Amino acid sequence: MKTNARAVVKLDPILEPKDIAALADAGLTAYHAVRKAVPLLYAGTNAVVIGAGGPGHIGIQCLKALTPTQIIVTDPSEEALELAKEWGADQTMQVRDGYMDTVLEMTNGGAEVVFDYVGERGAQDDAWEMTQPGGSHYVIGYGGMVEVPAIDIISTERNITGNLVGTYNDLVELMVLTAQGKVNLHTATYPLDAVNEAIQDLNSGKLRGRGILIPEGAPA
Repeated sequence: MKTNARAVVKLDPILEPKDIAALADAGLTAYHAVRKAVPLLYAGTNAVVIGAGGPGHIGIQCLKALTPTQIIVTDPSEEALELAKEWGADQTMQVRDGYMDTVLEMTNGGAEVVFDYVGERGAQDDAWEMTQPGGSHYVIGYGGMVEVPAIDIISTERNITGNLVGTYNDLVELMVLTAQGKVNLHTATYPLDAVNEAIQDLNSGKLRGRGILIPEGAPA
């Protein structure tokens, strides 16, 4: 694929393309949402991250690097939540019956910002419910429907904010954080002819973070 120089980001010599490839997509999407929310997440605030998978695990690290907010991560997987603690989560909560009540108690009625990196299977509804009055529900994942009565938006002055990938400057900033060791992309590499295995691992939940396919002859 050919592009022009304006679309190319110069990498720090310590970064290898195979290690940071997914940052130009999933990573950029996660960073873009966090970057927009930075003015809202001052000391003493709470941010809830729904989903500690591909984009979510980058979002957690970006929140840790850019804000002093308390980071609360929710996910159905205990393993994912354990990793979330390593990435910078201050609190974790497994998604199961009654979990939202606990999160609302932890945040005194809701978080200033809720980042929904799932966007389906009910996560979008939970995200809205965990957003405090005057807070912001950031929609990053997709697949479901966000359905909120207009009067609920008006009466609580809550915001629903969409997020689509990111800007060139976002990507430059994200690469700086990565070179500084503040963001680490969790990946598994596969040769290109093992693409079906990679997809199977993704569908079965074995793949954490992002899978990287490496064509034959490319740098390992």
